[in-house]
Parts: sequence; structure tokens; C-alpha cells
Amino acid sequence: MAITTKPETTRTTPWYQRRIARLHGEGLGPDGVDIGIAAACFVAFTVPELFSGTTGHGSLPAMALFGAAAVLPLLVRRRWPVAAVVAVTVVLGLATIAGVRFTPWVSNTGPALGVAILTLANQRSRRDSLLVTGAALIALYVCGLLGTPLHPNQDQDFVQLPIAAVGWLAGDMLRTRRDYRESLAAQQLRRAAAEEQRIRAEERLRVSRDVHDLISHTLSMVAVRSGVARLLIDEQPGEAREALSTIETASRSALRELRQVLAQIREPGQPDESDEPGLAEIDALVAGLRHDGLSVEYRVVGAPADYPALLQTTAYRIVQEALTNVVKHANTDRAQVEIRHAAHELTVFIADDGPVRHHDGPESSGSGLGLVGMRERASLFGGRLDAGPRPEGGFAVTAYFPLDEDHHD
Repeated sequence: MAITTKPETTRTTPWYQRRIARLHGEGLGPDGVDIGIAAACFVAFTVPELFSGTTGHGSLPAMALFGAAAVLPLLVRRRWPVAAVVAVTVVLGLATIAGVRFTPWVSNTGPALGVAILTLANQRSRRDSLLVTGAALIALYVCGLLGTPLHPNQDQDFVQLPIAAVGWLAGDMLRTRRDYRESLAAQQLRRAAAEEQRIRAEERLRVSRDVHDLISHTLSMVAVRSGVARLLIDEQPGEAREALSTIETASRSALRELRQVLAQIREPGQPDESDEPGLAEIDALVAGLRHDGLSVEYRVVGAPADYPALLQTTAYRIVQEALTNVVKHANTDRAQVEIRHAAHELTVFIADDGPVRHHDGPESSGSGLGLVGMRERASLFGGRLDAGPRPEGGFAVTAYFPLDEDHHD
């Protein structure tokens, strides 16, 4: 038999104990400030009247009671600002009608009403705070009219009007300033979200270009070499095996590069810290195509500078895509690649010497995404790409990348 104990009933802690606990545990937080303001108002305005010995302003217990009742609503002004204004107004109105003056000045002048209205204007909309403040002032004015004939020995005036006006203006300015800051913060968050979306869209576009270039180049090479292997497998099995070995090597390399590209989606890094191919890998790219039977003349003009990794990858991808188009769409076995390093411009030139089946890329048998992707790559760096048939025959692609002085020694 299991023995269980009955949980103790949780008792609600009184509000004053919670306030004291917060005051001791958190220092002068909002509750501590409220307690300090209420106590200061009572000590500064009611206590002197209790010890002044003035007669005709009500009994001492009544003065102390009304004085305490006028400042107690300030303890809950942040949580219930409307109720605080209403409570202070009711206390002031009843004191006027009862003929009790608990402050040294006419009409029980004090900051309690001003503080309550300041909090109201700070926490509520302008329309709501104006309605509540106006209703409170009307009620105090009516109570003043009623109290004057009831207690002719006590002077009455409408001094609460300027106090309420000052409190409302101060609270409304605080609310307006806070709303402005919140609006700026929200605008900055929206801009940051839009910038993040733009960066992600550009990253997705860049990855899609890389995947397109990689797969297009690899599949073109596989198609060519597999055709060679099919034709030579009976008569020249050694050449066929070499072609199949080339297909295997290129496929493994393509898979490795594809993994690197897809890994950037999961763990994006800085552009300059990428492991993607650059200008130095163009030589290996050309050598691989030469091995596949395409005669490529590769030249480098000028001294290379310290280019960003992303710019080098872009140049490599343009060369890769252009040579892939040569293999897929040109009736030729010769091509040219030239990288020109100038003072303020990097130029990438790719051309073939054979006849062109179609006059432009988009109308060819491909999807047309190759030239579009190359132009978009160049435009990301403020450059341009020219592509079209050559007067002497063949097809040429030229990409121009403007350079800053920081890219040179």
C-alpha cells in the first residue's frame, strides 16, 4: 500500500508582502518608486497640516484619512492607471464636499492627481487619456461648485486644472517618445529581416548556379566519354577502359564538389573562406578537357592579384560553363581560354574555333540557363558578360570584372 502525503494548500501572499519582498529583492524597482512617491506626497503635504494646529479644516483623523487615501492609488498607478486617476479624483471631490483640507493649499493642491494623470497619458492612447482626464476635471469642478456653499469659510478654486494639464503633457511626451523608439526598433528589425531574406535568396541563387555549372559540365563530359567507350569497347578495349576511368574520376570529383556546395546551405561560411575552386584550378580544368580530346589553348596575361575567393570562383565557373557549352554545342575540337590581369579589370575570355550550330546560347538545344547564369554572376561584381559568334568563326564569351585598388599590391 502506497503512502501519500497531501500537498499543502498554497496560500496567496498578501499584496503588501509581495511589494515589500520585491522592494527588498530587486531594489528600487517600479514598486519601490511608487511607494517612495506616495510616501513623499503624504509626508510633504499632509504631515505638516496635521501638526500645524489649523482649525476649521476638519478633524485630524479625517485629514490623515483623506491624505492617505489620496496617495494610496499611486501604488497601483502602473497596473491600473485609469482606476488610479478615478480614485484620486473621488478622494479630492469627497474632501471638497466634506470640507476637509489635508494640504496647506486651497483645494487640497498636491501632486497626486498630476502623477496619476501622467501615468495614464504615458500608458494609454491619447484619446483615452484625454477622455479620462477631462471627466476627472469636470467632476472636480462640479465638486468645487457644491463645496463652496457648504463650507463658505474655505476658499475653493480650480487649481487642479494646471496640475492635470502639466501631468498629461509630460505623460503624453513620454508615450510619444517611447512609441517613436519602438517604431524605430521595429523598422530596424524589418530591415534586418529583409536583408537576411535577400542574402539567403542570393545564396540560393549562387548555389543553384554552382550546381547547374557542375552538373552540366560533368554530364557533358560523361556523355562524350561514354560515347567514346561505346565505340571503342570492341576494337580498342584499352581506350574504352581509359574513357571509363575518366568518367569514374570525373564523377567522384563532381560528387565531392556537389557535397561542398550543398554543405554551404547547412553551414554557410564567409565568402573568402570558401573551399570552392578558383583561378588556380582553371589549369586542372583545362587539362581534364584536353584529356577528353578537346584541344584547349590556355594563356594567362599579366600578374594575378589577391582577388577575393568568391570572385575567383565566379571566374572559374564562367570558364567551366563556357567550355561545357563548347563541348555540347560546338562542332569543334579546339578552344581558347585567356585570363587577363589588368590594373583595374580582370577579363575572362573563352572561345572556340569551329562552326557554331546556333547563333546564340538561349536558342540552342540547352535550357538557355548557361549564358543567363554567367551574366548574373558577372553582374554581382559590377561587371558584364559579352557572348556571341565571332567574325572569324566560332563562339566567344568574354567576362569583365572591374577591380578596386585594394585588390592590387
